[in-house]
Amino acid sequence: MMPSLTLAARIERWPIAGGFTISRGAKTEAAVIVAEVSRQSPNGGAIVGRGECVPYARYGETPEATLEAILALRDAFHTGLDRQSLQSRLPAGAARNALDCALWDLEAKVAKKRIWELTGRPEPKPLTTAFTISLGTPESMAEATSKAAHRPLLKIKLGGEGDEARIAAVRKAAPKSELIVDANEAWTGGNLARHLAACAEAGVTMIEQPLPAGQDQALASIKRPVAVCADESVHDRTSLEGLRERYDAINIKLDKTGGLTEALAMADAARALGFDLMVGCMVATSLAMAPALVIAQGARVVDLDGPLLLAKDRDNGLRYDGSTVYPPDASLWG
Repeated sequence: MMPSLTLAARIERWPIAGGFTISRGAKTEAAVIVAEVSRQSPNGGAIVGRGECVPYARYGETPEATLEAILALRDAFHTGLDRQSLQSRLPAGAARNALDCALWDLEAKVAKKRIWELTGRPEPKPLTTAFTISLGTPESMAEATSKAAHRPLLKIKLGGEGDEARIAAVRKAAPKSELIVDANEAWTGGNLARHLAACAEAGVTMIEQPLPAGQDQALASIKRPVAVCADESVHDRTSLEGLRERYDAINIKLDKTGGLTEALAMADAARALGFDLMVGCMVATSLAMAPALVIAQGARVVDLDGPLLLAKDRDNGLRYDGSTVYPPDASLWG
């Protein structure tokens, strides 16, 4: 019989340094959900596993509804719900992510092992993460880029019309950085070829989700001079097969896959289908980034800069040295 587990969860709000803007809008804080799953230890104390998620309005999620969905499972955890059965109990999304990652953390603490020992993956090494430049005018984006031009990898948020000028301005401000861009579904079939050409001219190496999910058929019939990565078009393993003709890479985010369990399986399946991997994040604290570092090893692009965009990270957060992010200490997660 599975041990009885106690579940708690809460909404936390973390101010963003300066603001964060993409094609769908701007925000000044990150609203995250922290789930805590605990069990009694042999010495009478509690062993607590933690996970963090970011509900995303693009997928119909709100902090309040996500918190409600998590707390609705309190009785189920008390009567033995485990990580494997959780996968079918909740759909892929933010709520399952927080719980799945909390259960992985709890398993590691109970076993007194690190997460990579439990998953059978190599011990994580420090990685280079992208640093995000928010959407704005060409002038404001060039100014922000010039301050980050020392970073080796920059992710540029785009927004549709005017992107050619934005791309050119950013490249001029950071002549030595590798550039990837994220249109967040803001391009159209009418401007796709023009924007792809502008990215190629600027030496961009990857483009995330140029067309809206479900309206991306044009990617299968157009010459792609730059690698194109699916984000909103891909969530879990069931999304993969239909994307093979349209995309060169997929962006794995734990808030889309519903946690590390599905993300691990999805990474293996995507590689088997010939996709390159990008591992991304929402704007959140180090607690949300730590599980993603497990699957980020060997990814073509790592985009785990969420804590760098906050005014302040949580205690015992990940160590960032410039754009190098280091594996989590056990005091944070895993």
